[in-house]
Amino acid sequence: MRYLSLEWLEAMQAQVSASESLTELANTASIGVTQVITDGPEGTIVYHLQVGDGVATFGPGPAPSENVRMEQSWQTSVDVATEAVPAQEVFMKGLVKIFGDPQSIMNNVAVFAALDTAFAAVRPQTVYK
Repeated sequence: MRYLSLEWLEAMQAQVSASESLTELANTASIGVTQVITDGPEGTIVYHLQVGDGVATFGPGPAPSENVRMEQSWQTSVDVATEAVPAQEVFMKGLVKIFGDPQSIMNNVAVFAALDTAFAAVRPQTVYK
C-alpha cells in the first residue's frame, strides 16, 4: 500500500485501535495532532491522531480537537517514516513547521512512543513512492 493513501491510513487506524498501550494512554493523555504533508504524489495530504477520553483515532483530515499542527514536505515525511533520518533531526533543522502548542508534544512523549509501534507494524507493507 502506498504511504499516506487511504488504505495506509485505514491500516494505521486498525493498528491504533488495537493498541492496548494507546487505549490505556487515552484514559490519561489528551492530544490532537494534525499532520500536513505537502508536495506528495497525490498533492497535499492531511491526517490526524486524536487521543483522549479513552479513545485513540488515526485517520484522514484534521484532528477534531487540534492542539498542534505539523507541516512538512513529502520527502521529509518519507525520510522519518522509513527511519532514514531521525525525527529529532528534522525538527532541529526546521524541516517541520509546528503551529499551536508544541509543549503538548513534549507532554505526550509516551503517546508518540506507542504510536511508533503502529508505524512499525505497517512499514513492511508500505511503498514510499
